[in-house]
Amino acid sequence: MNAIDRKTSGARCPICGTAAEVAFRPFCSKRCADIDLNRWLTGVYAVPVLEDEDEDGLRPADGHPDEQA
Repeated sequence: MNAIDRKTSGARCPICGTAAEVAFRPFCSKRCADIDLNRWLTGVYAVPVLEDEDEDGLRPADGHPDEQA
């Protein structure tokens, strides 16, 4: 298998911008995949969350969240 067969057509690594490799898709190497994983684990990437409502859609009362009035 030559180098052209191992590369995906047109896909670019989100970390360094080089051509992505099928074995590490969407990244070009294990190094770039590890960099991305580290960014998630250290909080560089985060999914925004609105915390003004509880799971049931009601605002928690002042005080302990498990207490109900």
